[in-house]
Amino acid sequence: MTLAPLTDFDIGALAAAAIALAAYRLRALDAGGAVAAVAVGTATFGALALPGAGVLIAFFVTSVGLSRVGKARKARVLVDVGKTGPRDASQVLANGGIAALCALLALWDGSRYAAAFAGALAAATADTWGTEIGALARGTPRSVLTLRPVATGLSGGVTVQGTIAEVAGALAIAAASLALVPAAFFAVWFGGIAGALADSVLGASLQSLRWCGACNRPTEREPHVCGANTKPLRGLTWFGNDATNYAATLVGAVVAFACAGWR
Repeated sequence: MTLAPLTDFDIGALAAAAIALAAYRLRALDAGGAVAAVAVGTATFGALALPGAGVLIAFFVTSVGLSRVGKARKARVLVDVGKTGPRDASQVLANGGIAALCALLALWDGSRYAAAFAGALAAATADTWGTEIGALARGTPRSVLTLRPVATGLSGGVTVQGTIAEVAGALAIAAASLALVPAAFFAVWFGGIAGALADSVLGASLQSLRWCGACNRPTEREPHVCGANTKPLRGLTWFGNDATNYAATLVGAVVAFACAGWR
């Protein structure tokens, strides 16, 4: 009996499973997050082979690496952030789901959807770099819309260091995508920056923010870290951080797709 040769999707599933298992053991992903990561990785390698996988790995490795920088300080200051700890399935899909969809669409319409794939990951990377580095900034974050001070880590808050990190993160993915879509470097970079900006604007407006009466402070948690229940303060109650990330990566994909079509 002759075995059929492995397809790119088969290879992608095996490679993604190995990476996801390692990330699970490192507590970068929980069990659901690992399963979601396998799905995203399989779609990416199956549709875009090694060049696409390289872009995805660049996002994942740098994001995990930066999350471990200054862990003690982040544990002290990120008390009002909605989710901490290993990434779950909803977080993985919020950051990589749009990219995976674009990768599959690239099977039918080549380079522009490949650029959209990279743009989505550039947005996710820019946002992650900005969050991880911005959390270590000594200055006070300010709302991207009102410029009023906000607690460190709350969505919609920006710092100079975090903004520079966002631009650098988008640039890093644009560079990593050169092997995939060499003519779309600027399209991917612009997509990443646009997506990160959309993330900040949505985080400061539509994203749900709550109020802890016991601590007299805004928070994204319910209940608050102190154990008290919270009340809606701003935004749409159903529009959380994952919804913001979906929207931001979609903006990154659309901008990269549009810019890649300019000649």
